[in-house]
Amino acid sequence: RLTRKKQVRAFLGVVGYYRRFIPHFATRASPLTDLVKARGPDMVKWTDAAEGAFTDLRTALCNDPVLIAPDFNKEFILQTDASEVELGVVLLQMVGEEEHPILYLSRKLLPREQKYTVVERECLAVKWAMETLRYYLLGRRFTLVTDHAPLQWMQRNKEKNAR
Repeated sequence: RLTRKKQVRAFLGVVGYYRRFIPHFATRASPLTDLVKARGPDMVKWTDAAEGAFTDLRTALCNDPVLIAPDFNKEFILQTDASEVELGVVLLQMVGEEEHPILYLSRKLLPREQKYTVVERECLAVKWAMETLRYYLLGRRFTLVTDHAPLQWMQRNKEKNAR
């Protein structure tokens, strides 16, 4: 059990270094990041949610990563998703007949971004993923996969939105 903000920050620093190996890292770490962002005393009020997040992240670090190294001669597959609190991204490639992850990315939405409509959050996920992974994607063919029907409709109809 961690009792001080400094301890929680140190733990988040270690697991954050390996965040690309942990799917949905931002959501999983959220109870811990909430503890350290609050102003006030250095002591933290350890909750059941914080304990669950701590245990979950510690377990995730101990599991063997199933990531593969990227092959820049093959096409990438970029999967994006957005929830009410986080953006999630997976970069994949086909190996034989199966998709294999290269890396996972996630981040918590800022308070102002949480007020976006569902379509705007899904668009933000695509934009953030393409900016963050530009060194993998620039000048290469890739497939964008999203489960959000309005984004698919916008692509098919090529209508522009001001945002």
